Amino acid sequence: MPIGRLALHQPFWKGWAFMRQYSGFAEVYDMFMDNVPYDEWARHIAETLKRYSIEKGILLELGCGTGSMTRRLAAMGYDMIGLDYSEEMLAIARDRDAQDSGILYLCQDMRDFELYGTVAAVFSVCGTMNYITTEEDMLKVFKLVNNYLDPQGIFIFDLDTPYEYREVLGDNTIAENREEGSFIWENTFFEDEMINEINLSLFVRDPADEENGQNREYTLYRKYEETHYRRAYTIDKIKELIEAAGMEWIGAYDAESGDEPCEESERIYVIAREKRQDNKLYIK
Repeated sequence: MPIGRLALHQPFWKGWAFMRQYSGFAEVYDMFMDNVPYDEWARHIAETLKRYSIEKGILLELGCGTGSMTRRLAAMGYDMIGLDYSEEMLAIARDRDAQDSGILYLCQDMRDFELYGTVAAVFSVCGTMNYITTEEDMLKVFKLVNNYLDPQGIFIFDLDTPYEYREVLGDNTIAENREEGSFIWENTFFEDEMINEINLSLFVRDPADEENGQNREYTLYRKYEETHYRRAYTIDKIKELIEAAGMEWIGAYDAESGDEPCEESERIYVIAREKRQDNKLYIK
């Protein structure tokens, strides 16, 4: 189970951003995310875009992190923009862009982002949109996406479902132990607010220990703690917000099966399309 993105520690589940209590988390983020099928996800995004005749052009990824998906889509021929709130994450993304692919990385809050022009499509994966914990903020994001999409541009994003938070994560604890680091992931689901609270304890090997602890019988680790808040939304609510933002609702489907979402769907994809707006400036 992937850790997901990190949320800003504000008064109880207010707003969205990425928290960095442990300033070095960006350096170990990919270590704990190595079970995410990025290749499969990238192929799926590209195939979905092709179904809507988007085979080239500029794509924007919201919540790009260290650029794992951004680089893959760039390798498929798209011109990429990666947007994330963490400059640390983006620094790693830029360093790993060894192919000099021309990816533009922007450090911005996706509730208030600005681009230089419109894009053919916008996408977001890994449950990033669940970190938008209020309907007001989700509507802001959707309106901005609609504003920066080309005419008939496509918006694709995934969401963890209420079922995932209630029945799978619930009040469970997930732990993983590795030589280079370990984590304990404690979940609490607040049904009335549809909020999943995550208390994450990270045990990361002390960098100095790798150099100085060769002859020891023990290994030194540092403990860091993070708190995350994620909100589950019903499909009906997301559709309502998409349409309120001026976009056309295309549909939602189960991320695993590709079928219509069911009561036991744990993760879904949502697809929306830019719809001509009277108050939007179109360049002829």
